Amino acid sequence: MLEIRFHGRGGQGTVVATILMSKAFFRAGFQVQSFPFFGVERRGAPVEAYLRLDRQKILLRTNVYTPDHVVVLDKTLLAGIDVTRGLKSGGSVLINSPTPPADAEAFSKFRLAWVDASRIALNNQIGSRTHPIVNTSMMGAVARVLGMPPLDDVIAAIRDEVPGDAERNVTAAREAYEAVQFAEAVKPAA
Repeated sequence: MLEIRFHGRGGQGTVVATILMSKAFFRAGFQVQSFPFFGVERRGAPVEAYLRLDRQKILLRTNVYTPDHVVVLDKTLLAGIDVTRGLKSGGSVLINSPTPPADAEAFSKFRLAWVDASRIALNNQIGSRTHPIVNTSMMGAVARVLGMPPLDDVIAAIRDEVPGDAERNVTAAREAYEAVQFAEAVKPAA
């Protein structure tokens, strides 16, 4: 079983990202669970959402306490939240950021990757200048970092589920997939 924890802020599409990723993984033949954990429900408040997947039926019905991977949709969360809490050694941390975190040493036990999903969302007119919606960009980046699901399944989930102009979101996912950067000597999962 693979467990992924997403960290974001209300209004960024964190919960939607896990739902759409679950649909992409389901298309790829996985059993999936996707569910949120809310504290204060308001725009800008920290949000966690979880994605669990396996090739077999999933019977576990708890929060994700020891994730295999972590996805951070807002780099400002790094200053106030331990996004690596419970993260398994060797797991990956994907951060929405134009550069690696200043304290990259804090991530030395993990595979560190980053992508400027905010810039990609803005360039594709997803959200507003002050509130870019980065979920579909991060979906493409997750597929690259994990080496799954196939990008075609991510794109199909976006086209099936995103209201309005899905093609801008598809473009953002593709661009983020290609733009992911990895810390030294780290390669994407195969």
